[in-house]
Amino acid sequence: MRLGVNIDHVATLREARGGLEPEPTLAALIAQVSGADAIVAHLREDRRHINDEDVFLLKAVIKTRFNLEMSVAPEIVDIACKIKPDQATLVPERRQELTTEGGLDVVSNQNKINSTVKRLKGAGIEVSLFIDPLKKQIEAAKLSGALMVEFHTGSYANAKNKSEKGKFIKELKNSVKLAKKLNLQVFAGHGLNYNNVSKVAEIKGIEELNIGHSIISRAVFAGLGVAIREMKDLIN
Repeated sequence: MRLGVNIDHVATLREARGGLEPEPTLAALIAQVSGADAIVAHLREDRRHINDEDVFLLKAVIKTRFNLEMSVAPEIVDIACKIKPDQATLVPERRQELTTEGGLDVVSNQNKINSTVKRLKGAGIEVSLFIDPLKKQIEAAKLSGALMVEFHTGSYANAKNKSEKGKFIKELKNSVKLAKKLNLQVFAGHGLNYNNVSKVAEIKGIEELNIGHSIISRAVFAGLGVAIREMKDLIN
């Protein structure tokens, strides 16, 4: 199973002091040599962590796969089409949220998402939709023309007991089967950490897990390279 490492919170730490370090680009380079299969960064509309200069630099140095998380805002889509990451993952975005709080509602925004997917694909960018593992959202994602979906695993990560976790895992397995039946590539992420990732990693059909906060948190104590290698060991 592949691991995408989200480096947003390296930039969060940099912005806490308004300085130049730590550098997200250096984090991307360390992640690459430590076994990351993709580097993930979210260019938010409010630029709270990753900024425009970061994404241009990341495009220049990433030799594995650059996955740019982004909203459907025209300004952000313009930037994506200019830098041409290997992959764009469309996510919902609200200014007041601390982190992405749920999946993209493709059903209610089908036309806008369809046009965004078409434009990104026209620029040579593969497109993924970050959605909740629900039948209607998976079917809408297929209609959009996206090649892949990333299932939001927040409900599993935030489950209060074993029963709730088991229920979500069952739902996730069924959603993976449906997505694969529709010839969609399947990724997963959000809230996954060293204690809970194994059950998701065991699900047949999921090709990649995208994890950020937990890895960067572990890196504070163990170093980024060690944190990534430990996560790779867990998911494989």
